[in-house]
Amino acid sequence: MTLEQLRIFVAVAEREHVTRAASDLNLTQSATSAAIAALEHRHDVKLFDRVGRRIALTDAGRMFLLEARAILARAAAGEQILSDLAGLKRGRLSFAASQTVGNYWLPPKLAAFRKRHPGIETPLVIGNTETVAAAIHDGLADIGIVEGEVDDPHLTHEVVAADAMSIVVAPEHPWSARDAVTPDEFGETSWVLREPGSGTRQLLETVLRQAGRTLAGLDIALELPANEAVRAAVEAGAGASLMSRLVVATALRSGILVEIPAEIPPRRFLMLHHKECYVGRAAQAFRALLNEKTLAKREQPEL
Repeated sequence: MTLEQLRIFVAVAEREHVTRAASDLNLTQSATSAAIAALEHRHDVKLFDRVGRRIALTDAGRMFLLEARAILARAAAGEQILSDLAGLKRGRLSFAASQTVGNYWLPPKLAAFRKRHPGIETPLVIGNTETVAAAIHDGLADIGIVEGEVDDPHLTHEVVAADAMSIVVAPEHPWSARDAVTPDEFGETSWVLREPGSGTRQLLETVLRQAGRTLAGLDIALELPANEAVRAAVEAGAGASLMSRLVVATALRSGILVEIPAEIPPRRFLMLHHKECYVGRAAQAFRALLNEKTLAKREQPEL
């Protein structure tokens, strides 16, 4: 039994899906299936029931999952302690981030961190809020940063930034000349949205719910898995969308998109960490860097 086999088993068990686990682990489906089969064959025990395309843990699998998680947590803690002994001269701090964070907000922070600590590797995996939370829960990354709310009692979270949001349309859209729109008027147009599980979609659902409405009352023209795809569809006239200003800033400046004033609250960027995992010196150093930049921004004089 190897740590890699345990890591694969936990990922498959959490997702109840071999293909999704393989994708999140950057492995082939055959390699993932082979690792599970090797565990079952070596110990002559069935860990999963396979019904059609779906898999589910057996009683033995559920019992083993608790031990597998504990072993992986101890191994990660041991590795982190060894990295600490190197005084941040060598080590690894892995990140998982949701799309807006990972593509726009986080890269400058990682660049500043690597400049300060060039010996620390900082691999980054980008998904949506739901998949990032799952990665931290499973111990597949050290730090997660998301823009959506996370309800997982195993994870701690702290606010590290605020993200301004905008409703945007193409210049030829009927709303482009409007002074403002309200949630009561959202049903007047088609919408281009991110997929379920994304923080951006989660915020739109919250705004609608507070107005006594739901997504079911909207004409959803397209659901797309990436901010860039949503922005391109809106630019092409497919409808309106709620997007981070980090994503649409260039398009707004160039006039490719138009911002429609609306009372949309800023959302929070949350840094996630597993409660049972050791917080190493690299993670502490990254957190300190974020605090420095936040303080510097607050102290800048208004022009």
